[in-house]
Amino acid sequence: MSAPFPNHPQLQGNYAPLRMEADAPDLIVRGELPPELNGALYRIGPNPQYPPRDRNHHWFAGDGMVHGFLFREGRVDYLNRWVRTPKFETERAAGKAMFGTFGNPMTTDQSVVGQDSGLANTNIVFHAGRLMALEEAHPPFELETGTLASKGYWTFGDRMAGNRMTAHPKMDPETGEMLFFGYSTGGYFTDRMTFNVVGPDGAISRADEFKVPYSAMVHDFLVTRDHVVFPILPLTGSLERAMSGQPPFAWEPDQPGWLGVLRRDAPVDDIKWIEIPPCYVFHPMNAYDAGGKIVADVATYEAAPLFPLADGTPGDPEKATAHMARWEIDPAAGTVSETALDDRVAEFPRFDERRAGLDYRHGWFGGVERRNRGDRGNWTEIVHLDLETGRRAIWSDGEAHHVSEPVFVPRMEDAAEGDGWVLFTVFRAEENRSDLVVLDAMNVDQEPVAVCEVPHRIPHGFHGNWVAA
Repeated sequence: MSAPFPNHPQLQGNYAPLRMEADAPDLIVRGELPPELNGALYRIGPNPQYPPRDRNHHWFAGDGMVHGFLFREGRVDYLNRWVRTPKFETERAAGKAMFGTFGNPMTTDQSVVGQDSGLANTNIVFHAGRLMALEEAHPPFELETGTLASKGYWTFGDRMAGNRMTAHPKMDPETGEMLFFGYSTGGYFTDRMTFNVVGPDGAISRADEFKVPYSAMVHDFLVTRDHVVFPILPLTGSLERAMSGQPPFAWEPDQPGWLGVLRRDAPVDDIKWIEIPPCYVFHPMNAYDAGGKIVADVATYEAAPLFPLADGTPGDPEKATAHMARWEIDPAAGTVSETALDDRVAEFPRFDERRAGLDYRHGWFGGVERRNRGDRGNWTEIVHLDLETGRRAIWSDGEAHHVSEPVFVPRMEDAAEGDGWVLFTVFRAEENRSDLVVLDAMNVDQEPVAVCEVPHRIPHGFHGNWVAA
């Protein structure tokens, strides 16, 4: 018999796990789904199967659950499935949690210390015919499209450098390549990273390893037509801290940040490290080359949210809010300048990914007018930002309706940039259930094109992507 979940803020409300797998064919639709929406939206997030072993549970540490919306002929079916990682199967057999948070050996049951603790809970991408659930401490975990049945880890024919893949690979729309990195490779909290490139056929074409200034949580990176940029920012990792009961990852504002800039056609020995003031970026929007410089639009924090200081004390919440900013990186001069793009509190920035690594105009993100104590980090707005004119448009159903990351879907493959829809889920707190909302991407402040009613709530999650039929 499973024990009750503890009274923990990241296990309550819509952070609480959904304790069932379900199929809901032919969702009720208000409005009309565009017939061009033919494919699937997959979203993923943490969804603990059992109450955690650690008192200091972290939202990031839940088992992965995928939510699929399958579109065809103006109709949409829904299903959700846990990703059946080795950790999931071990705990299902035991009937309880066996692993500590992030696999912490100090809080893991001694019978499974050293076994695989992968979560596969952060992003879900499709490349070269494979649907892969990702998190940043393990290889990708493959699922069947449509059914979401688990297939197991995929390591590109055992040719990838290292045993970890970021949850945020980049797809090059011109070459068809997928580029990704791994951090802390070769063991807990090391100062080593890897850089891999996968061709459109799914085969590894580049696999390198290199040293970084210090061990850090590197959630995402920047890719342009000519460059990659690895951000090493002072959300540091420490095995010594973890073994002494202190936070494994902690914010250390006395450390500088570093951007490692590398031409895509150069060896990793040529990485140029540029020092920047301490800050944190979970998610960039896009980056591109411009006249010898690199332009990068990022959701940047003065201090990393959700993590304590190295001594375990909480950080300053006033600094742990992100806004959209533009970095101009000059590799020749070794400098980085920053300008504000928007004053809205922002996260989960997305764009028309047919322009990935290229100059672009339109972006969308989850927003909120201001952060208020006790709002638990919910996002209540979908914001469209026209980077050419500076015009901002906002959709919101009010403070009791919490949105997920917006995913852009083009009307057709050769449509103009931004011509299409943004798709996202909304948690209706007063009804304790969720909807999938479809907006006209260029007119997000108008009424939704369609609203698809899900008969239960979809817990707050991380990322998703569209896979065309």
